[in-house]
Amino acid sequence: MRDYSDYVQAILSAYRAAADLSPPPVPHNRPATEERSVLICSPHPDDEIIVGALPLRLQREGLRVINLCVTLGSNKERQLERLSEAKDACSFAGFELMELAERGLEGITPDCAELFPAQWNAAVEAVAEAICETRPVAVLYPHAADANRTHIGVHRLLLDALPLAGLECHCFQTEFWAPMQKPNLMVEITPEEVATLVAALSLHRGEVARNPYHLRLPMWMMDNVRRGAELVGGQGAAAPSFSFATLYRHSIFSGSRMEYNCAEGCFLASGENAKALLF
Repeated sequence: MRDYSDYVQAILSAYRAAADLSPPPVPHNRPATEERSVLICSPHPDDEIIVGALPLRLQREGLRVINLCVTLGSNKERQLERLSEAKDACSFAGFELMELAERGLEGITPDCAELFPAQWNAAVEAVAEAICETRPVAVLYPHAADANRTHIGVHRLLLDALPLAGLECHCFQTEFWAPMQKPNLMVEITPEEVATLVAALSLHRGEVARNPYHLRLPMWMMDNVRRGAELVGGQGAAAPSFSFATLYRHSIFSGSRMEYNCAEGCFLASGENAKALLF
């Protein structure tokens, strides 16, 4: 490589060549070895993989990871197909899948609680029942300003469901459509783990056919390191030697209210035990 032009062209060439790839026939998943679980509350099928860095690491340390499909998207003609794609993607990643309804919940938006209180209360009860059934040690859900109406709706839905479930658990807010203002945890994953997530995400075939965001996932994770160095580590902090990472906001739900007393500025390197965050 002679100069930065070669560098940029190499990235572009790799991106274009990857468009013709297919996931390997044998999944990379590893069976869970214990009953304790992590619950990913996915606004749409594919979110479980996009935010899956920490869940994948915990799954590989033995925990069950359960993807709770809150909605199956607004396109009714694609809902059952998206559910099938989610099953394939979760199977590849080693995640379990849990459905709330045959076609997912409808109308999970920030204003649903005020406009359609009966529908909203039923959705809250359904999610609370799922939490009670799975009794997760950790729950993942979008942050309050994730710039997608369903993502923001799921944030509110979880905040309403957690007190109803009354379960003490760790909470990890996630991001994708818009960055969090105050992430406090950066989780590194290895290139091999990134490849697992990219392959799993490619199985959401209908979605990546219109927008190949699975191929951009590694670049997004690289940019997370840039942002996380100072958003998590503090302004002016040196970046860790991570190549790929995902950012989260870690808090603890006491059973009745959220406790934002987790350690600030936590970098979880790939060689460290991810379960140490929870136990």
